[in-house]
Amino acid sequence: MFKAVCFVKKLCVVAPLGAAILLWSCKRPSLPSAEPPPSAAQPVVEPEAPKPADPAPVQPVKHADTSGSVIVLCYHRFEEKPKDALGITPAAFESQLNAIKEGGYSVIGMSEFLAWRRGEASIPAKSCVITIDDGFRSSHDVAWPILKKFGYPFTMFIYTAYVKGGALAGGASLSWNELKQMRDEGVDIQSHTINHQSLRAKSGKFQSQFASYEEWLRNEMLGSKRLLESNLGISVKVLAYPYGEHNQLIRNIAMEAGYEAAFTVYGQRLTFQSPADQLGRYAIESTKPRIFSDALAMIGGSGDSAPQPAPAELMHAAAASMVTMPFEGEVVQELKPVVKADLAVLGEVEPGTVEIRISGVGPIPVRYDAATKKAEGVLIEPLKSRNVTVILSALVHSKKVEIKWQFVCEAVPESSPKSSPAQ
Repeated sequence: MFKAVCFVKKLCVVAPLGAAILLWSCKRPSLPSAEPPPSAAQPVVEPEAPKPADPAPVQPVKHADTSGSVIVLCYHRFEEKPKDALGITPAAFESQLNAIKEGGYSVIGMSEFLAWRRGEASIPAKSCVITIDDGFRSSHDVAWPILKKFGYPFTMFIYTAYVKGGALAGGASLSWNELKQMRDEGVDIQSHTINHQSLRAKSGKFQSQFASYEEWLRNEMLGSKRLLESNLGISVKVLAYPYGEHNQLIRNIAMEAGYEAAFTVYGQRLTFQSPADQLGRYAIESTKPRIFSDALAMIGGSGDSAPQPAPAELMHAAAASMVTMPFEGEVVQELKPVVKADLAVLGEVEPGTVEIRISGVGPIPVRYDAATKKAEGVLIEPLKSRNVTVILSALVHSKKVEIKWQFVCEAVPESSPKSSPAQ
């Protein structure tokens, strides 16, 4: 077993990248009833293999076109009578694949997407990546034959405790042999952690055997990667966060674990510059057809007449996808840090309506550049609290949108009184 693991690790070439979005969060699927053994965590016990030699530098393709756009779709189960919103009928799934084709989208594989992100290859201007989460049998029995009809590549995000024989497996689980069959026929397989528990939760039945929350996090992300690689003989480069939930610590550990890209379920149009550790997917729900139509509309699939997202939806999307300074969860040392935000994800912001408020400080002066869609706030007085909340508001299509994010200022003494919410 040790030799096999070493062989796989030497084949794996990982190139970390960097960060992005939120629109529709994925509901937690109801797993088939199964009595899990006392522990489902599957801690990694195989010995560490020596680090592989640095690969020869990749020569970028001359004149590679990095101007394209990509939408990534996320599916779960395929069934004639969906049990909940995460299920979709075979007929509806095939209809959506037809809409992708008729909308002028080119469906590309994950390897093509990553090569484009590395600047090694060009992709069509309107591209789509199809992903299926968890490892339900219907992805093999129902979705796969339909995808074959279209000749579309796709990626399976597997959480390993749900594979048949695992502690969370049920009657609808795929087996390792079925995953091997899919692998042999060109299906891309990537990681969805071990147990599919929210990575932001700092307590749970799978964490008690680990010395710390961070150790458990590393096992969830690195352990699933190693298990997939050793069982399937593949190179796992991509992670899908369970429920799309992440923060700066989770993103950092994902990149340290050797992932080249990590996906949420917060739909967004992806570009060459989209942060690699929080790439948005549209989580398709059978009860919300708007999600699929919005996915096509984000890069022109539905034309200019596509409906605009409601302000509440914009708020949720921007909170995860907006590029800010300081970043969400970042630790800073300055008492008067510069506060910046790229408002491009909001759409057409009305100039003169952008405001920024800081917890414990209140409103601060703001400069907004309509050409670059970047806002910058300047603190006149120092921060009052270590835990800082930023509230940015603006008018978008004549409706007020409000976005919040938080960071930590270590320059504020521990004894400082807690601040009240932003005024």
